[in-house]
Order: sequence, then C-alpha cells, then structure tokens
Amino acid sequence: MAMIRIGQGIDVHQLVEGRKLIIGGVEIAHSKGLLGHSDADVLVHAIMDAILGAAGKGVIGQHFPDTDKQFKDISSLFLLKEVSDIISKFKVTNIDATIVAQEPKMQPHFTAMQDNIARCLGIDCAQVNIKATTTEWLGFTGRKEGIAAMAVVLLESKE
Repeated sequence: MAMIRIGQGIDVHQLVEGRKLIIGGVEIAHSKGLLGHSDADVLVHAIMDAILGAAGKGVIGQHFPDTDKQFKDISSLFLLKEVSDIISKFKVTNIDATIVAQEPKMQPHFTAMQDNIARCLGIDCAQVNIKATTTEWLGFTGRKEGIAAMAVVLLESKE
C-alpha cells in the first residue's frame, strides 16, 4: 500500500533594486527583484520546503546553505531538481501554491511557471496549481517591500 505524505512550505524575500525578479523560474519585468543568496525564487523555495517536509527530509537550508558559495545566484529550478533526487522514494502527486504580492501581476506567467516546475519534477503540468493574491495594501507585501509564497504538496511513495 502506498504511503501518502503532505508538506507545507512558506518563503519570503525582500524586494530590492538591482536584482532580477524571478518567480517560478520565470523572469518577470519589474523595477525590483528579490534579495537572496540564490536567485531568491520565493515560489520554488516554498515548493522545495513543502516537498522536503512531506518526505521528512528537513528544509532547504540544510541541503543548500546560504553560506555555501556554490549556491550563490544559482537557479532555484536547478535546486528543485536536486530536491527531486533527495526524495527519490516518493513521487509528487500534487502541488498547490500561492504567491503573495501587491505587484506585479503574476497571472500572465502561471502557465510558464507551472511548466518549469513540472519539468523539474518530472510530473504533468496539471499536477501543479499556482495562484496569486495581494494583501490589499496591508503588511510588507502591501507596501511592496517583499514577496511571499506558500505551498502545499502531496507525495506518494513509489513502493
């Protein structure tokens, strides 16, 4: 009988000038980008933490510490592929993720984001759901100081 596991992930990064805005592996035209050791892709980071949590394999920082120079400015999609290898006894059944940002509009990029994430995990795009919301001008996302993402993932053992 297959084992089913559920995980959740949350990530937040500050918006700053002089960085590209990359979310879901998609470069989005914007006056600011996210600050981080890697490409600071909040969506992919939340998904990675959800996957690792569901598999009982810790958190991103344990596997890809921000003190390690090899991960400086690395694509989070590359790290997502690595996470897929770490949880090789499981297959991703479903991902449901939410981006929290006042701007820019995320919806035009959902399909490309889903494609990128599905390709890295070797799953169908239909297994990846992405949505976005604002905080109606409240909090750090409402003040356009940062972007957050949350994800819930369902894993099933390959046995």
